Amino acid sequence: MSAFRCPYNLIIAGVGGQGNVLISQLIARAFIRKGYRAVVGETYGVSQRGGSVMSHVRIVEEGAVGPIIPPGLGDLVLGLEPMETLRILKAYGNPDIHVITNTRPISPVDVIAGNLSYPDLDAIFEAITTLSGKAWTLNASDMAMEMGSSLFTNMIMVGAMLGTGIVPLTMEDFVVILQTYAKPEGFDANRSALQKGFDIIKATE
Repeated sequence: MSAFRCPYNLIIAGVGGQGNVLISQLIARAFIRKGYRAVVGETYGVSQRGGSVMSHVRIVEEGAVGPIIPPGLGDLVLGLEPMETLRILKAYGNPDIHVITNTRPISPVDVIAGNLSYPDLDAIFEAITTLSGKAWTLNASDMAMEMGSSLFTNMIMVGAMLGTGIVPLTMEDFVVILQTYAKPEGFDANRSALQKGFDIIKATE
């Protein structure tokens, strides 16, 4: 496991409807159960569904911090959408930051309307790699659809984060929290999504 120093600043980047607000809350609860203190801050774009959504999770061992991470002081970006990942990385990144990003783009309204074009994906991933200390990419959206629903994307991404070993949380730590959130009939599928993300990252290490 990589050295973990507090305060630790995690940013979850995505668009409305991807569930990043939910996973920010669950990750914070997992850290709290582990003995840390955690505070969550959310910012939203023009519209909740389809607009930019950024969740800040700040972890400390003691004391208190504000809910919003200062520019340039991110430790990890967990990106559910590649263009949003790069946008956040440019604002909060530094040479040591880690990035885990989903590779499936979600076109904003202006792109769908034909007013703008989505940036070249290869250029986005090249920029993410250049601007970060280490970056992992995975097509969590396709893996989620193979499981039957795009709603599993966020859990696959959390599993990937756990698989990197860069945060002091195990699968078991997160599963305990997941049990308090997921309905009994949905728990096994969400647990499988976590494991899928965990395994795909472990296979690349």
